[in-house]
Amino acid sequence: MFTACTVSSKEELLQIHQLNQQNLKQNLSIAKQKQEGFVSWLYSIELLKKMHELAPSIIIKENDRVVAYALTTLVETSSFHPELQTMFDNLQKVNYKNKPLFSCRFYCMGQICVAEAYRGKGLVNLLYQQHKKEFSSQYDFILTEISVNNPRSLKAQQKTGFEIIYTYADASDEWQVVVWDWK
Repeated sequence: MFTACTVSSKEELLQIHQLNQQNLKQNLSIAKQKQEGFVSWLYSIELLKKMHELAPSIIIKENDRVVAYALTTLVETSSFHPELQTMFDNLQKVNYKNKPLFSCRFYCMGQICVAEAYRGKGLVNLLYQQHKKEFSSQYDFILTEISVNNPRSLKAQQKTGFEIIYTYADASDEWQVVVWDWK
């Protein structure tokens, strides 16, 4: 049985870190990346702790094991998360619903990952529904970016209700910025 909840222990952060490493793009073959998807950034334990201090991430557990996560990444995280700052720099000129993106109440889903043995079981939707339950009273939408080379991830986000609002390229990749509007 799966349980969706917020992170509440250092052990859970360690398990997120391990799952992150196992699914990191550079640790997977190209065939595996295309078939299963991948995560782009490595999150250190220290970075995860700092992020969690601002707002807890959502995890899915089977018994005591973290089998999926969706990182909660507030805008304030950019002060100590260089990749997030790069993304925000690229989004400064973006409007959403005819107003500057950064005038809106939103946060980022920093990364989502489901352990390989648990894919196809509806856990992505469960993660996002828990995000909505936890944070929709404080925020109007959740935003994330997806590598154009990760169509499996884009398909999962769109199935949840995300829509593409912007595409850009930086030194590391080409990105599609997506929003799931809760209002």
